[in-house]
Amino acid sequence: MTAAEVKTPPVPPAPSVASASASAARRLAAGAWLAWLHLRSRRVPSALLALALCGGALRAALHWHLMSGGALEQQGPMVIEAGAAVLIVMTTHSPFGEAERATGRWLPYLRLGTALALTGIAIGALQLGVTGASLPGGVLMLARNVIGITGIGLLASLVTGGLLAWIPPLAYLGFAEYALNQAWRNPWTWPVRPPADRGAWICAVLVFAVGLAAFTFRGARTSLADNG
Repeated sequence: MTAAEVKTPPVPPAPSVASASASAARRLAAGAWLAWLHLRSRRVPSALLALALCGGALRAALHWHLMSGGALEQQGPMVIEAGAAVLIVMTTHSPFGEAERATGRWLPYLRLGTALALTGIAIGALQLGVTGASLPGGVLMLARNVIGITGIGLLASLVTGGLLAWIPPLAYLGFAEYALNQAWRNPWTWPVRPPADRGAWICAVLVFAVGLAAFTFRGARTSLADNG
């Protein structure tokens, strides 16, 4: 047998530029559809509408001076900011449970992106609501409250699940209002601290960072038997 008689396998044709572009477009469309399904399953569109209503409620309360006089000037915005954080936390609930965890390799990225985006949108919606109005503590305190209370809720979702993760944030809200009435000055009572208080910012950002990281990699608890 000579070398000429040896049959070499056919060389597959190189993919064309058009086919490569079409494949990239299909992957992009599939990724966008996956993200949309994730957002819909978490009721994110409803949460966005509710966040806009929170901004409108804060605007109305400041415009008509519904929260004027004493501690109420700070307690009123604090309640609305905590409500915005609760709306974010409620989107951590997954209706699919373990089946989604077993098949969704993109879940950590979707969790991270959704939580960050909603937190930013919540701060933006509330900030838009107070534009041109006098908010006690200003936008810095508003952002710190939303960030910190959202972090509490994200941490709570690992234990209680998304449907019950609103309880610890509202419990902390009650604690913060008590601290306001008692004139406490501890850093972990960041809603009652001045806007530029470094210790309060460290506490709020640390709680948010830990909660966000834990939620990103672990996800909200799906059942009482969920130990994985």
